[in-house]
Amino acid sequence: MPPGSAFLPLSVSLRGARLVYDDLLLFDGLDLELVGGSLTCLLGPSGIGKSSLLRLLAGLAPRGMSGHLHDGSGQSLRHQVAYMAQQDLLLPWLSVLDNVLLGSRLRGEPPDRSRALDLLARVGLTEVAHSRPAALSGGMRQRAALARTLMEQRPLVLMDEPFSGLDALTRLRLQDLAAELLAGCTVLLVTHDPLEALRLGEHILVMNGRPATLSALPELPGAPPRDPGDPALQAAYRAILRQLDAGSR
Repeated sequence: MPPGSAFLPLSVSLRGARLVYDDLLLFDGLDLELVGGSLTCLLGPSGIGKSSLLRLLAGLAPRGMSGHLHDGSGQSLRHQVAYMAQQDLLLPWLSVLDNVLLGSRLRGEPPDRSRALDLLARVGLTEVAHSRPAALSGGMRQRAALARTLMEQRPLVLMDEPFSGLDALTRLRLQDLAAELLAGCTVLLVTHDPLEALRLGEHILVMNGRPATLSALPELPGAPPRDPGDPALQAAYRAILRQLDAGSR
């Protein structure tokens, strides 16, 4: 059962976000709307503030950052968020399986070992489920972090380059898996890959400029995950590259 089927779609609103980093104003008065139950991809050049924006939504706002954040009913997002950082953040003294089960243990909930093992099988980590993270390659650690995020079953999922460090075939397969298991969730996925955004995003935002602003791209036909060989995606890919290039000048 996809995680999103267990709860109503969660709309998210961020108003007036501001970030100053090393005396540099990265963005000011930034507004963001996430449509409930949909996957939004966020593109933009390195250093523009994408990861910081994600941390603000996760309740991990860095110093110098502020904004008014709430769900569609005006309530706090506390306890409604699953967050996958760029770093895998696996605890080295726990097995891969116990890392995937960490959230439930911290909350004092009975661990669902069956579901955790199923997720590890689906990301191709069955054989290392009882190994420590130090025994894994970088790509395997990334897959373990993805399984842990999917395990959380939260209505809002924030993912910072979740498929980086993976080979092309594994990346496509795990994109398909994430699209399946996150159906019904509200997802914001940060990526540097325009084709990944076009393949997965129901909505695509581009963050650009200084101070940075957000602009939405026209929606593509068809439901994600889309065929990367679709000519419509290739045309949209070129348009995104032009937009990113123009915004970096």
